[in-house]
Amino acid sequence: MTAGKSDSDTGFREFNVGFDDDGIRLDRWFKRHLPDTSFTTVAMWARTGQLRVDGARATPGDRIAAGQMLRVPPPEADKAAADVDKPRRVRERVILSDEETELAQSMVIHKDFQAFVLNKPPGLATQGGTKTTQHVDGLLDGLQYDNEGRPKLVHRLDKDTSGALLVARTSRAAAFFAKAFSGRTARKVYWALVVDVPSIEDGMIELPIAKQPGTGGEKMHVDEAEGAPARTRYRVIERAGNRAAWVELQPFTGRTHQLRVHMAAIGHPIVGDGKYGGAAAFLTGGISRKMHLHARRIKVDHPDGGSIDVTAELPTHFAESLKQLGFEEKLGDDLVLDEKTAPTREQMKSRARAHAKSVRKDRKGERRGRGVVEEKATGKPAPKTGGPRTGAGSKFGAPRSGPRVEGAKPAGRGRPGGAGKPGPRSGPGTR
Repeated sequence: MTAGKSDSDTGFREFNVGFDDDGIRLDRWFKRHLPDTSFTTVAMWARTGQLRVDGARATPGDRIAAGQMLRVPPPEADKAAADVDKPRRVRERVILSDEETELAQSMVIHKDFQAFVLNKPPGLATQGGTKTTQHVDGLLDGLQYDNEGRPKLVHRLDKDTSGALLVARTSRAAAFFAKAFSGRTARKVYWALVVDVPSIEDGMIELPIAKQPGTGGEKMHVDEAEGAPARTRYRVIERAGNRAAWVELQPFTGRTHQLRVHMAAIGHPIVGDGKYGGAAAFLTGGISRKMHLHARRIKVDHPDGGSIDVTAELPTHFAESLKQLGFEEKLGDDLVLDEKTAPTREQMKSRARAHAKSVRKDRKGERRGRGVVEEKATGKPAPKTGGPRTGAGSKFGAPRSGPRVEGAKPAGRGRPGGAGKPGPRSGPGTR
């Protein structure tokens, strides 16, 4: 943004829209550059025609472009409107201790003009919360350097999950990356150790996820009726007999705790994840009790062209567990990141509608099935519910249940030889 110039006759100020503000809403521009000006004031200026973009009247929701000229009323108008507005607090830059600054900078594994990629250690929360005082978001002031704006989180990792975390250095980059994540074009690859060995070595898990009632939103579960669609691809990298497997995970949606819930749902909880795997999630023989889930790689388009493709080193406990189980780290990196892409937002909405329709149909079939049973037991006709009467053996029978896992081929003995071609659904618990 070019510094505002004031008209000596009217007092109106003029601002040139900067490159970092290209495409944002006008009200967002005020929040960034004139934070003392409330939304109520901006809306009032728009209604009275005092707010102009390239000479034309504008509204708070209008998108602005780099190079456009904003005409804003004088500061006195701000003060007059402030009498009826709540005071706004401007966030000041936090001064971190030397230790905090050193911690923040030690996490950086990639840096350019638009972004950082951090290697988040396990045990450090991404954002603050109740009784959480130290977190990645609170350390970002240590990465501001000479930039005007503070770095911004683009996505998050669970507290006990380690690995690659993307951080935007500019507002423009934050908007660009947010679109990449919401549009499912960003690719994330996780490594995990899981209990036992999946019967399918290359599979796609499709199970809806929702908040588990009675947990205050702290725990998720599979909910076929009310859950949001969720898809996870997994590939077995190596196995330690039937005791444990090292898997690669690729989330094609971004639900809370998705990888942990999905792996537990198909009977292979992540090692160290007592929340979803219970006591069965811990291995004996000196294997660490910490979570073995690591964001190994992130690949995303760059705002200035090209792409960011970064790999994060394993934390100590995960690397030691691989060695104890006789796994070679190189095997995981040898897997090719294929071009299987996540479904678009419209495809996900279409699948959600189809799933909801199927659930309603199944429930209707259940009611009809109960009517047939009642008629046989009492000898009296059951109340009509519309449509032909059908039994449990018809297409309107009992609702389907159990995890859906589409797979390429079953995992054989020894190390799997790589991904195969998609085949029919199979494996325990599938349908």
